[in-house]
This record gives sequence, C-alpha cells and structure tokens, in this order.
Amino acid sequence: MSSAAQPDGLGVIALVSGGKDSFFSLMHCRANGHRIVALANLHPALPQKHGPSDDTSQPPVATISAASAAVSAPGLESTPGGGLRQGLDQDLSHAAILPDHEGGVSGNEVVPGLDEDEHDLNSFMYQTVGHQVIPLYAEATGIPLYRRVITGGPTQHGKEYSHYPRSTANPNASAGRDARGDTGDTVPVNEDSDETESMIPLLQAIKKAHPEANAICAGAILSTYQRTRVESVATRLGLTPLAYLWKFPVLPTPGPLDPIAGSDAQLLDDMAAAGVEARIIKVASGGLDDAFLWTNVASAAGKGRLAKAMRRFGAAETGAVIGEGGEFETLVLDGPSSLFRKRIVVPEEDRRVVREGGGSAFLSLRNARLEDKGDNERSGGDVRIPDLLDSKFVGVLGALSSPGIDESSLGLESSLNAGDESSPQLGDLQPSKKLQQWSFVGAKSASVEAETRSIVEQIRERLRQHYLPSAAILSATVVLRRMADFPAVNSIYGTLFDAPNPPSRVTISCGDALSSAAGANIAVYLTVHTALQPNQRQGLHVQSRSYWAPANIGPYSQAISIPVASLGSEAEEDAEASSRLRLVSIAGQIPLIPATMALPPGSSSSSEEDPLPLQLTLSLQHLWRIGIETGVQWWTSAVAYFPAACSSPPPPGEGQKKKSQNQMARKARLAAKAWRMAHHHHLSTDDEEEEGEEDETGPDLWDRKYNPLYMTFASGGGGDDGEVARRVLPDRSVLASASASAGVVPPLFVAEVDELPRGAGVEWHAHLGVALAGERGVVLREVCLPVSGAGGGGDGREEVVVVSQVIVGSCGGDGKGLRFVQTVVAEGFGGGGGGGGGDRHGQVAKMALGQLGEVGATAGELAAVVRYVDAGVLRGGSMKGGEGGVVPCRSLWDGRGERLAAVTVYQSVFH
Repeated sequence: MSSAAQPDGLGVIALVSGGKDSFFSLMHCRANGHRIVALANLHPALPQKHGPSDDTSQPPVATISAASAAVSAPGLESTPGGGLRQGLDQDLSHAAILPDHEGGVSGNEVVPGLDEDEHDLNSFMYQTVGHQVIPLYAEATGIPLYRRVITGGPTQHGKEYSHYPRSTANPNASAGRDARGDTGDTVPVNEDSDETESMIPLLQAIKKAHPEANAICAGAILSTYQRTRVESVATRLGLTPLAYLWKFPVLPTPGPLDPIAGSDAQLLDDMAAAGVEARIIKVASGGLDDAFLWTNVASAAGKGRLAKAMRRFGAAETGAVIGEGGEFETLVLDGPSSLFRKRIVVPEEDRRVVREGGGSAFLSLRNARLEDKGDNERSGGDVRIPDLLDSKFVGVLGALSSPGIDESSLGLESSLNAGDESSPQLGDLQPSKKLQQWSFVGAKSASVEAETRSIVEQIRERLRQHYLPSAAILSATVVLRRMADFPAVNSIYGTLFDAPNPPSRVTISCGDALSSAAGANIAVYLTVHTALQPNQRQGLHVQSRSYWAPANIGPYSQAISIPVASLGSEAEEDAEASSRLRLVSIAGQIPLIPATMALPPGSSSSSEEDPLPLQLTLSLQHLWRIGIETGVQWWTSAVAYFPAACSSPPPPGEGQKKKSQNQMARKARLAAKAWRMAHHHHLSTDDEEEEGEEDETGPDLWDRKYNPLYMTFASGGGGDDGEVARRVLPDRSVLASASASAGVVPPLFVAEVDELPRGAGVEWHAHLGVALAGERGVVLREVCLPVSGAGGGGDGREEVVVVSQVIVGSCGGDGKGLRFVQTVVAEGFGGGGGGGGGDRHGQVAKMALGQLGEVGATAGELAAVVRYVDAGVLRGGSMKGGEGGVVPCRSLWDGRGERLAAVTVYQSVFH
C-alpha cells in the first residue's frame, strides 16, 4: 500500500544546491503529481574580477515575452549568453537563467590568480561547493533557474529557527499578528540578518514571475536545522513546504536492509534506480579522504565504498552513509531523461583538489559543459514511493480487517495491585506549583470569534501575571461546539505564539453537550510549566509534507517534552541534572496520508468498504512514529476519540439507541485490539531476527556486534541527544515489574464526541509519553478502590472504581528522589442521573496516592489534567472555572466495550 499522489498538484519552487538530496526531493514532488515551476539557488558572493553577482549594478532594461515568465540576471556572472537581459522590473533582487539559450557559462572557466585563493563558504544552511556549475541546470532540465547571493551569516545556531526578535520584557509580543505569526511586512535582509533570510527576496521574485507557485521543496532528510529554516520562510510567504525525504531512512523498505550500510543505503539504491548520477565533490570526515572525491554515490560500488569507510562512525539515524552529518557533499550531473534533457560533463583535467585542512577537501570544477544524451540513455525515472504502513502496522491492519474480534484478548494479561513488590514508597505529595492546569471556558457571545478572542486575552493576562512567555504552555486541548468554527478559532488561537515549537494540541467538537454543560461555544485547557529553564523545553514541529507523519501546518507541534527533574525544587533539579528522563506531550493524531494530507481513499460515508480499520491503523502509526522520534518508551494512557455514530442524537426509541451503543461498543473493542497489537505485534524483519531463531543466511548476533565487516550503523549510538539510535516502542526493559513486562498495556479509553478535524473517523491521543527512562525506571500499578455513589446512580451505594498509576523518576540508593505520578480513575456507568464524578474521583485518587506516600493537608484538591464525562451524567454548569478541563462525551467506554460514566487523569509530584 503506497502513498497515493494527490489529484490536484502544486506548483513547486525547488530549492537546489546541486546536491543529490535536493534533486531527489524534486523528483519525489513530480512523482506525487506536483509540477516544478522553477529552480532556486543561493550562492556565495564571487570575486570582484567576475563582476557584480546580483542587482548591485543596473544594466539597461529589456522586456521579455510574458510566456517565459522569467527574467535574466542583471550582471550575473554565470548567465548563459543569448542576449537576454533584465526585464519586468529594474529593481530585482534575483537572477534568472532560462533554458533553451545557447552559450557558455561565464564564471565557470579557469581564472588565473583567483583559483589559488579559492575556498568553500562552509555555510551551515546552504551547500555552496560546486556553485559555479549550478547555472547549467536550467539548460539541462528545461526549468527556469533563479539565483541570489547569500547575505548575512548564521546568527541563530540552534536547531530551531525564529524570524522574530526575542523579547524577555514582553512575553506576549505576538499580540496582533495574523495566524501565521507574520506581520505582513517584508523582512529586511542585510549583513546582520541570518543567512536564512536570503531566501525571502529570491522566493518573492520567483512568485512574482510565476504566480502559480504555491509550494517549495527542499532535500532535508534528518536535518532539523535545515528543515525548520525552510519552513519558517515558506509559511511566511504562503508556500506549502514539501520535504518528501524527511526521515527517509526509517520508512518501509522494499526488501531486506543492506547488512553493512543499514537503512541509509535504501535512499542511495532508490537514487540509482531512478537514474541519478551524483558525484562526491567534498569530503569532511575522518572516514573519508580525497580519494573518495568524484565517487558516484548512486551506484552499488560507490555505496559500498562509503559504507565500509563509515561503518565506525555514527548510527543509522545519523545518516553517515548519505552524508547527513556533513561527511560529504555531492553534485548531480545527470538523471532520468524525464528530468535531465542533457548531462553535465566536467573533464578530469578541470577537476582540481583543494585541501582545506582538518581532513576536509573539495573539488574546484572548471569548464563544465552540457552534453546531449542519446535516446536510450538513462531512461530511468522510476521513483519508489514508500509504502504507507510499516510492516508492523500492516499486521495490525490485517488483524483489524479480519472478521470478528477475539474478546478474550482484550483484557489485561497480567494484573497489578497495591501489593505489587515494585510499588515504591515515595515520601510527601507536594502541591503542583510548577506543572499547572489552566481552564478557560468561553462566555456566551455574539460569535465564536468573540469568545475565542476573549479566551486568548485571558490566557495572555494570566501569562503576564505569572511573568511567563507563551512557551510555558506545553499542551492544549481545544473543545469546540461546532467543528465548522475551527478555521476561525485556529487563526485567533495562533496569535498567542511566535516562538518555535508551539504547544501540542488536541482539537475535538462536542456539539450541544458543550453548550448545555458550559453555555459556551469553545473551551481551552492548558498544561503550563511555570519554571522552565532555557533549553529544558524541547519540541518537534514538522510543517513539511513528507511520507513520515502528517505535517502540522497550524500553531501546534507534534510533540513537546520536558525533563522530569524540572518539576522539583532547585536543589532536586541540580541533584538530578544528570537524569535524562523526560515527559512527552503529543498532539492528537488523525489518519491523514502524510504525503497528501488527505484522508485515505474510501473514507467517505458513501464508501462500501469499512474505512475504520485503515484509519485506526494509520493514525496509530502516526502516534508511534512521533513517539519513537521523541524517544518515548512507554505511554502512560491514551484515549481514542470517535465521531458520533450519527450526526444528531438518536430519536427516542430504545431500538435506535441500542443500535448506536452497539456501534460504539464495537469501535471501542476494535480500538483496543489495535492498541494491544501495537504493543505486542512483532512483524518487522529485524524484530523476528532478534527475537526468533538466528537467520542462517545472514550475520549472526556476534558478527553484528563485534565483526567490523557487519558492524552496521543500526548497532551504534547516535542521534541528536546521544541516545541509542535504534529506539523501541514499547521498551519493556524500563518496566519495574516482571509481571507487567509480560503482557500489560497502558490503559485505553474511548470517547464518542460530535466531530473530529477534517471529518476523520478517529483521533488518537496519548496523555503522556515516558522518554529516556532507565532500566526498570517505570512502575505500573492498578488498584480497585471503593467509592460511594459511583456510576452516576446518586443513590449512595458503594461501588468499586479502577485506578491505574504510572510512576516515573530517579532516586538514589536510599530510595529518595523526585517522582512523577499519573493517576487515572475510571468509573463504570450506572445509568443514573447524578454527577460527573469530579469530587469523588479526587478522593479516590488521594486514596491511591496515599498507598504510595504521605498525602497531607498541604496537597489540597488534586488538579485534574482532563476529565472525560458522559454528557448524560454531567451536571449543567459543572465545567465553569477551576483548574483542569472537562470533555463532555456522548458516550465513554473502556477497551472491553463496557460503558463508563467518567474518567479523570491526575498528575502529582512526590519529593
């Protein structure tokens, strides 16, 4: 099952550096049905003997035909001859090179006296080596090429990028900006600007010449640094960012991995199959020397040489074999005939090695020329689009699509209780001062826009009162009355944020249940950290379309994480500074095909095939991929939202009501089956080899670990934060209880609401992910505690509710330390008409916490992170004020398909 090309293609501006990744990304754009309208390139300033390189001088103006939709460069040293000159505008900050105009490449010839001083710019953002050859791409591909000189330098050195000036004096400086956080003004580009801003005038000029341009593509694979900068510029200019190679090494492959090169090799194999010729023109790694220059990486021989030379350096996700760590840079000379009409040729005598020191060397290329291709040369062009689902989730889909559900497999395979030997004694429960829950419920207004503006102003004011920036917000739940209001709400909500990595977010609509309970059209619930130190908050915000996971185009991140140590006192924080343990908040995931940002085919109500199994599987895979990327090893709990079985409440009549309930019970059991299989299903080739018998046809475990010939990149450490590159979710080695590690899965609940974004059939939301935990560092508990008047009956009967707890933290040999506890209270449905369980749930949670440590009077009332309540038992007005949020549900279920009255999630800190 492959990601389908979208029916209405985009007009794409392709950022090209000459390297393999930018061109292969371009080819994937075409394979997905998009049209490349222009090539864009930024290059270093050239020596003065070559003349001005942009619009610093103004030659005579001459118009060109409108059909060409491009202009030539004023005084550009590399413009092909043919008489074309500047047109359309006398003040253009770009250079355009048109195909089908014969001529040499001025500036690419040998220039005595200048070549001796040649050096590479070594930009953090742009590949600049080999830039003299770039002008030939216009004629080689038949696509207009636009160029501009790079100005400024890397003024922001972090992975994330913001074009806004940072201000600590005004933490809410974003007030008044539009939904994209853009003032609408052109950002001045000068020597003091970050080099990223050089893209803006270039792309503005291309958009003027090509009004049909509405997207931009780049070759980012594993570089957050590059991707976030392109996305910043793209969103400001109203361009859809495309990065089809993003996380390519972790995507499904068509066959077994190369035993030496690992998952990286698949990208090079795909390039070779597509007919790409990409030569190494720079090396900058201890594993490579200048003997590797001019190696064709898109060939079996070239790939093999690289893999053997680099096997001691990095792990799979560091991308060493594909040069993602700067190990080498390439120049594309040829490709499939569908793209390259001519090939680029550089004679051997015109390739001079320049050594920069420190093991870095590059080729200075002169007298490059174009050569016609024969009719049958490099026909290629077959771009492999990765399968939509990983092998593991192919198995999940197959099981969900098979008739019937094995009811016996839906319960816990191992039961945890208060007497479990792994249950720790934790000390004193402290009031949650650093991690707070803020609840904002709209007041009935003339419009939902007015309600949203009021809530946004309340949030800003509360942030000001606490002297906090908007980055203090970690996650948000937005509950709407009508999903149709979402675009208007989103644009106003987005004005809260101007820094990279806005909070993760879940958005649902609850219909009239929201207005009945709260008299409002919108409610916003926030989790806020009041004492985060610089660099403690980390985020994942991918705004580009790819094959990996859906792009988050709006003001929300896929994930935000914080260290557990940040929740303690300053002394505890210093003592636990070495602990990497983190809590991850992940956005709700709906089943969009990442490459197209559309629901899978057959998702409409008119489809005869049941779309739910695929939607459940695909959105769950999104959650898994984001979790793995952020280091999650275990989920604390999760909820699967489903839209109402019918668009309006069922008419009076037990038959229709029963039918609707049966449908939801089935969905709950189906979601539970998917959840369980994702935690237990092992269908990937690598898992089978590790957990089953040894593969007699390949290297054994000793070879993989110790034999240099088979020391694959997947066996080492690496990644941005140094953790083991190959992550596993779930990682049962972090569970403290031997009984838990055998079969338990995190609690799952199912909430029927009114509607989901994009008309999706399901939305998965994991409450928290535990990341970078040590071995046996996560304790699971499940207890059953009595409560009076449970189940909404209101008759004073004592019943039993289920309490699930996850305990994480680090402690010394004396057992002392900071512990974070999530407590979930689930109350069965009794069919009565009384309350929503809030007060009772708080008492039950305290009872459960009291079994772990001292819960004194200073703990006060526990703050609920979120409370899901069946609307039938929710008291009117009970959503008003206070801390924590209430989600009124049409119905609420557990994984066995049994009805629930309420579920409440609490978070506590023990010292």
